[in-house]
This record gives sequence, structure tokens and C-alpha cells, in this order.
Amino acid sequence: MTGRKLLALGPGEGWHADQLKRAAARLGHRLVYAPYESLAARIDGQGTHIATSAAGDLAAFDAVFCRTMPAGTLEQITFRLAVLHSAFAAGVRIINPPRTLELAIDKYATLVQVAALGYRVPETVVVQSRKAAMEAFDLLGGDVVVKPIFGGEGRGVMRIRDRQLAWYCCSTLEGLGAALYVQKFVPPGGRDTRMLVIGEETFGIRRTNDRDFRTNVAGGGIGQAVELTPAQLTMSRDIARSLSLVIGAIDLIDCDVHGSVVVEVNGVPGWKGAQGCLSIDLAERMIRCSEAATEPAAVQER
Repeated sequence: MTGRKLLALGPGEGWHADQLKRAAARLGHRLVYAPYESLAARIDGQGTHIATSAAGDLAAFDAVFCRTMPAGTLEQITFRLAVLHSAFAAGVRIINPPRTLELAIDKYATLVQVAALGYRVPETVVVQSRKAAMEAFDLLGGDVVVKPIFGGEGRGVMRIRDRQLAWYCCSTLEGLGAALYVQKFVPPGGRDTRMLVIGEETFGIRRTNDRDFRTNVAGGGIGQAVELTPAQLTMSRDIARSLSLVIGAIDLIDCDVHGSVVVEVNGVPGWKGAQGCLSIDLAERMIRCSEAATEPAAVQER
């Protein structure tokens, strides 16, 4: 295959950006970066929609990778997604598709979709007031995890077992105008499995943290490659198909009582920790996703 022209939206510096650039170069492709803030669009005199970025017309690229989108106002986020939707509808290959990004960035929307597939998720309540959140705290047994409905790498995730602390936490979130995402704590804590989906492959990483219930490598978690069970592989395939997930991560809590419980799906996963415990080049696998003609039909263990 001849060299392809690739665009990545997001920060152009850092470990992940360097990994993707180097992988693209090794495969004979050219990858450039452009910030989401540079996205622009217009409708010309013939009624044609044209989506552009600091790197040029999105239609001029063989594929566009969507990496971490920075915070913005409601108008800015809505506009960025609208540009991606329009480009995707016009035939631009976007990884992951904009609808997938919308679902995966919203933890509750993702859980609704996963639960509809028949997979177990934590008992979860999302409300908009302290009063309703405190009712949820009691309903869920007084041992809950409160987290941002948007967010990643474990930031802002708190396990709360004290009612007074729950009251203060929920008061603060209500004052900030945040949605209050309250989830029943699923034991044992400090141990989970990440299923990293890349095109038609999935890789299993067991993550542990002896000091915290959160297992994110950025917060001190340690990763180890593991062989996924047939049931987990089927789960990853079903969820990837349902969300049209090309590159992503499905995080499972290894519950002592219920087995695998899907806690969230990440549409823009980091993989530094996974790369540290796997012998294959994950960035290269991601770049190869741009060569696929269609969305993945199945997820296979590798």
C-alpha cells in the first residue's frame, strides 16, 4: 500500500503523539496533528460542506484520528462534533466515528448501551441536585463511587462511605452545575481488567493497585498482560460492534460476586501502561486501522 496522508486531532506533543507519528513513519505514512480548536467549516456557493483544520481540508486525508478533545463551551463542543459528523457523512474516514465519541465520552450513555446488550454494569444513578444524590447514596447502600460523567484517568473519582462527606461532596458538585453520577461500589477494588480494542484485535491487561481502589496507571496502578476468557472476548466484540468502536478500551471490574462488570468504555484510550506490558507495537496497530476499508466485523484475541 502506498503512503497515506493521515490527520490526528488533538495535542501534537507528548508520549502518545510521538508514538503515533513514529509508527506512521515506519509504515510509510505521513501523520500530522491539528488542534480541535482549529476546526472550521463553511458551505460554498454550490451548497457543498467543507470541513477544515489547521492542517487543511479534512477530505484531503485518507483518515482522521480523534484523540483527546480539550474542554470547551457547549457551543464549541457541539460545533466540533457537528464538523466531524458532516465530514463523516461526506465519506471521510474518522477513527473513532463521531457518534462513537459522543457515546463513549458520556459514562452514563455508554452504560445504558452496554446494559442493553445484556452485560452487567454497576448500579448507577445520575441526578442534578444534592437532595437527589443523597437519596441515591442511601439507595445504593452508603458505599458509592462519585465520578465526573465526562472525564478520564481516574481524575475526580471518589469512593465515599461517610454520609457527611457525601453531603459536602454533592453540595460542591451541585454548586458547580455538574451532573451527579453516583455508582454503587463494586468490590474488591484495586483490581480490574482492561480490554484494549484496536480494529479486529483485543488485548487484555490486568491492572492492580495495592494503595487505591482506582487502577489507572497514571495513579499508581500496575499492568500485566493476561489471556482473556472466551466470554470476555465475546463481550468486547459485542460492545465494539454496538458502539462502532475502532480503537477503545473496555474496563471490567473483576467482581468477587458477579464476575466481569463493565464499569466504562473509553473511546480515546491511553496505552502507555499497556505498551509497557505487551511486546507488540500498539501505535503501529492503531495506524493500521486507517488502512481498513470497513469497520471491524469482529474482535479477535491476539
